[in-house]
Amino acid sequence: MKQRSVLVVLFDGVQSLDVSGPMEVFAGASRLPGATYELRTASLNGAPVRSTSGLTLVPDSALADARPPHTLLVPGGQGTRTPDPALIDWLRDHAPHADRLVSVCTGALLLAEAGLLDGHRVTTHWAVCEHLARTYPAVEVDPDPIFVRDGRLATSAGVTAGIDLALALVEEDHGRDVALTVARHLVVFLRRPGNQAQFSAQLTAQTARREPLQDVQHWITEHPEGDLSVEALAERAGLSSRHFARAFQAETGMTPGRYVDRVRLEQARRLLEDTTDGVARISRSSGYGTPEAMRRAFVKALGAAPAEYRRRFRPSHPAP
Repeated sequence: MKQRSVLVVLFDGVQSLDVSGPMEVFAGASRLPGATYELRTASLNGAPVRSTSGLTLVPDSALADARPPHTLLVPGGQGTRTPDPALIDWLRDHAPHADRLVSVCTGALLLAEAGLLDGHRVTTHWAVCEHLARTYPAVEVDPDPIFVRDGRLATSAGVTAGIDLALALVEEDHGRDVALTVARHLVVFLRRPGNQAQFSAQLTAQTARREPLQDVQHWITEHPEGDLSVEALAERAGLSSRHFARAFQAETGMTPGRYVDRVRLEQARRLLEDTTDGVARISRSSGYGTPEAMRRAFVKALGAAPAEYRRRFRPSHPAP
């Protein structure tokens, strides 16, 4: 049984979920036969740190005393905005010796400041992607995926994306069954691929302020197979088609058509992942009508046809 060490860097202003989320994944894997991780945390001087939520985290050691890890994980948080120069120096000197370098959320800012992301494709929390790209032009920033792998480097978007990335690393280290078991215990999805957008339709779009438009949003989500034309949705909202389309985009940040497209794609993906229904049936229940229409939508949005998507992301056996 190969044991992999994971060292998590702590600092004042760290986001506690960026620390605890991945650690719970690795710890959960270690409780299963055939998988084990040695988990350690360290701060610059070994002193406790205060997270952005006010929680105090007590490290296992000082960074200077930490042994070189297999996986070095750098979380995010408000403390990444004005980091201690000594922390950047430590990362610059020691991170290259780790077999795997991982950042969660704005932890990418610390790695970029240390020059460790130059020439690499990375991601981070959507709110700081532009800042990262502008401040560090040698870094290729992709704002869309929830996590990105580039050789030994792995970067993720915010908070829950760190859990997705940790599950992907566990699957890489110990296989799909171990990762799936951990995901079930944590009641999270294992199968969010790294190239999935950081936002679902419901998260990407703002919630409309006016109740008729909110009701339409809920209707779209609950009835992706229905008539979701602008005319039908406008009638449901009690507005003219022109007024509805303008109001919907103003209040949600996207057109009705774009919102419908995303909801239908999410519905089809869930059915491919969680059911054994055929593609023809899924295309109808997701509102595409035909398998060919669904195939075109999948290739455009995800770069994979429905059958390939199912092969990659559906578990080999159903959850208990």
